[in-house]
Amino acid sequence: MAKFVIATRNKGKIREIKALLGKMPYAFLDKFKDMPPIEETGSTYLENATIKAVETSIRLKMPALAEDSGIEVDALGGRPGVHSARYSGKGDEANNEKLLQELKDSSQRTCRYRCVAVFALGDNVLYTTEGTCEGVVLTEYRGKGGFGYDPLIYIPAMKKTMAELTMLQKNKISHRAVALREMKKRLAAWLKRG
Repeated sequence: MAKFVIATRNKGKIREIKALLGKMPYAFLDKFKDMPPIEETGSTYLENATIKAVETSIRLKMPALAEDSGIEVDALGGRPGVHSARYSGKGDEANNEKLLQELKDSSQRTCRYRCVAVFALGDNVLYTTEGTCEGVVLTEYRGKGGFGYDPLIYIPAMKKTMAELTMLQKNKISHRAVALREMKKRLAAWLKRG
């Protein structure tokens, strides 16, 4: 029986979160067919994650975990940031092409993935965690795994793009992994208190 809901329907995120949180007692939003999409109107990852966690918890009358994440490119002043998923308005492939186009004349290609996770009970935020992962935007795609910007983001520490990493490797170093590993500790303590 689920003790909390994870507020996402994103298939790529669901795969990663399942691997990170394992057998904890949660359900994803796809189990709640009547739950409408929640508009992300915040200007920061924390605001968006809080909106999703609080609204989900209130509507479903159970605790909710949500995260918001994106890529921050230094040459673009941190863009696309919170708008990463909606950067082009046309999905992952168009987002990647827009990023390549905007950086075509830039020698500065450093970036980072950032993730903020929020766990809420009603309108009360119980926990927040954050993770980052440093990278470099390549000029061409490499790898078939992952989703979003992963084929373009080279991780110097791993000598591979995010899309070239196995799920196990990605879940050791990714922004989402860092944020959710810390959140998992807090959730385990919360579940024990019962």
